Amino acid sequence: MSTVETPREVRAQAKYVRMSPRKARLVAEHIRGRSVPEARAVLAFTSREAAGVLQKVLQSAVSNAEANHGIAEDRLYVKTTYVDGGPVMKRWRARARGRVARIRKRTCHITVTLAERQQASPTEESVQAEAVESATTPKRAAKTKTAAASKKKTASKRPAKKKGAAA
Repeated sequence: MSTVETPREVRAQAKYVRMSPRKARLVAEHIRGRSVPEARAVLAFTSREAAGVLQKVLQSAVSNAEANHGIAEDRLYVKTTYVDGGPVMKRWRARARGRVARIRKRTCHITVTLAERQQASPTEESVQAEAVESATTPKRAAKTKTAAASKKKTASKRPAKKKGAAA
């Protein structure tokens, strides 16, 4: 009986970050699904304020993985990143004719989940490569045949042009 090893996941969270969730989500989308070194590079060259906060949360998740599970940084990838809205602080600003305008100072909770990348065995990789090669070659030939056949069919259905007719 073989046991299937499930990939280990590590999570880090930053709560009550004084930033709009919408602005943080824009940056979080950039690193989702990437490897940790690649995600660090993306965040280092992103010029938004949320990139700095996300970089800290990512570093915390990597530290958790190394300290608690002994997983190297190179074997990790960003499985999920999401930004939830936190409590909103409401402030007031004076406006014309004795009125007020509400100012919403939004906060957010940023969560980064890392997972360990599965290492495929050499025999599995060769089987997968052979399956991909055998599957792609016949399809290409079939597509070209059907395209050529459809051109012939449409050409035979068109009526013949008259030589003496003016356009």
